[in-house]
Amino acid sequence: MHAELVEQAKRGDREAFDELARLTGDRCVAIAFRILRDLDLADDAVQSALLTAWCELRTLRDPERFESWLHRILTNACYAEARGRRRWSERIRLLPAEPVHGPDEYATVDNRDQLERAFRRLTVQQRAVLVFHHYLGLPLPEVANRIGIPLGTVKSRMHHAKQALRASLDAEARTSSASQERMA
Repeated sequence: MHAELVEQAKRGDREAFDELARLTGDRCVAIAFRILRDLDLADDAVQSALLTAWCELRTLRDPERFESWLHRILTNACYAEARGRRRWSERIRLLPAEPVHGPDEYATVDNRDQLERAFRRLTVQQRAVLVFHHYLGLPLPEVANRIGIPLGTVKSRMHHAKQALRASLDAEARTSSASQERMA
């Protein structure tokens, strides 16, 4: 079904491309959000990716590979958004969150928050590899194809991302247990 729409869009049919954008847009937003961790940036990245896809559609040789091709464009748009965000946020200083006192009835929320903080500390390139592999469930060779980097680079980024996540979670656990000991 996508292949026929892609062929029509390649011939300049805007309605066919609009349909392609509707069919793939939600998934693209989900991917971009998981990479960028910010809905506004994700929306901007998806818009940029779709605009680039429309402009470059004639270069796509295999209509069956449209989604992979679009994901590569989307990943590059996410990288660009992340670079732009870094320029604006260089002067912003994050204040440490105050520890919560008392029994933790919401351990799963706390664990999810810890994981979110650890995930945000990863580079955007590491997050992209994790999202394509774990969220989309793609094997590493397909991740390499979708992102447009060598398989060895994907493996390296995956390895370093997992190490960084573990280190971040371990450090936060040590900090948390140390602050609880001081309170006791």
